[in-house]
Amino acid sequence: MPSPVDAVQSQPEPLPKDLPFQIVSETIGRGAYASIKKAKEAGNPTIFAVKFIHKPSALALGKITGKQLNFEVALHKHCSGHQNVVKFLGSSENETWRWIAMEFAEGGDLFDKIEPDVGVPEDIAHFYFTQLIAGVSFLHSKGVAHRDIKPENMLLDSDGNLKIADFGLASLFSLKGQYKYSTTLCGSPPYVAPEVTGRHYRSDISDIWSCGVVLFVLLAGNTPWDEPTRESYEFSVYLENDGRVNTDLWANLPMQALSLLRGMMKISPNDRFSLDDIRRHPWFTRPNPYLSSTGQLTSTLSLNLATRLMENLHVSFGTRTPDVPEDIMPSTQPDFALPHSPANNPNLVSYYATQPAPRTDYAELLADEPSMTQFAPTKGLGLSQSLTQNAQRFKDICPPTSLTEFFTAANLRTIQTTLTQAFHVIGVRVPEKFSGSEEDGWFLHVKTKDGRRCPLEGDILLEPVVKGVQKVRFWKGRGDPMEWRRLFKRIAVGCKDIVITNK
Repeated sequence: MPSPVDAVQSQPEPLPKDLPFQIVSETIGRGAYASIKKAKEAGNPTIFAVKFIHKPSALALGKITGKQLNFEVALHKHCSGHQNVVKFLGSSENETWRWIAMEFAEGGDLFDKIEPDVGVPEDIAHFYFTQLIAGVSFLHSKGVAHRDIKPENMLLDSDGNLKIADFGLASLFSLKGQYKYSTTLCGSPPYVAPEVTGRHYRSDISDIWSCGVVLFVLLAGNTPWDEPTRESYEFSVYLENDGRVNTDLWANLPMQALSLLRGMMKISPNDRFSLDDIRRHPWFTRPNPYLSSTGQLTSTLSLNLATRLMENLHVSFGTRTPDVPEDIMPSTQPDFALPHSPANNPNLVSYYATQPAPRTDYAELLADEPSMTQFAPTKGLGLSQSLTQNAQRFKDICPPTSLTEFFTAANLRTIQTTLTQAFHVIGVRVPEKFSGSEEDGWFLHVKTKDGRRCPLEGDILLEPVVKGVQKVRFWKGRGDPMEWRRLFKRIAVGCKDIVITNK
């Protein structure tokens, strides 16, 4: 039987032809049974996102019925209207597909802009955590628990404000004064509350735990454990010490934030902080210039925030690539090809194999590419003057596209050899040759597990920029965006001899 992801990736049936809008992009996001594309209405330039759910795959592989899909639509519509929740725009279906139109988050993934093992400055963490709590508070006021609060579902709008996305696992926990307990085991293991594994829990209280883990990641750049069970050594230590852990990850957190985290991540749901407790906590109530009186990002500081996020990202070529963790078992071969990638695997005889050897005079041409900033010799000095001077909004500095990419002037064979060797060094097996073609594009599929033993999967795509220069783009198909960035950094270090940098 094919995997759930396989069923969607192959897109077994064409999308509906009678859509009331025009699709204007390839796939920009993907879940277990769905893909997301950009669209617009005729005569209206506003871009929005559309989630396409393949109903037969959802039913056969995920046991998700049409009634459950209708419930997702109803809950998203019910919770639309808050400034920190992705806006619902409409939905319809045919026999094969259910589509959901929603606001397009032009700022991309928040956690794509957070440096692994570093996190973000405390005031930025406070700003985004405050917006997260505002959004979750609104959901809970509607009787809805999200049940899947994690980095993949934290998006940014064009001005840098947080938007909670994806109601696929949401539940209605309260209706007309009646409370309903959840019995479904769902969510991403590093972010779920421990009681979720018992399959009888208050989903609103488990959301609070998940928000605590998100705050931890914002501050530390890593999750505290891989799952909240005794199978995890880190969680066992947390459990045995009643949350008072002295390891480096915890010891480096700001004291007031640590106090808040301990309240939000009490093992017993009955002892855990409520949303009111969170809003009263001294760390939460501290002043923050990024927060306007409306709870949105102060408009005059939008570019400042974007700049600080970008300058916090850094790929250091002066450090050794870390060894692969012993408990991570990489995949030996890919199971499938992503939809933008051809299924064939021809010999690599291409025009690009005849291109010039790496050169250093492309750096000026690429100076305004946001992703070039992370390769500056010194952290914090990568943003070009023209990029910041021409920027009008947050998205002009922090693009919606992923920053997991680099540019190279190497020929195709050199790129292929360098990439595969870099993956070999960290213990991740990938195909020896690219798949695809010159006409449709070359790609290398990656399937492994991250440092928390969660699935991590995607493609490395080669995209011509100008003659002799290609973009090597790491396209995440599945997994935590911050873990994908961690993988990208390790491979980029292994490819440093072919990466164009602003030296």
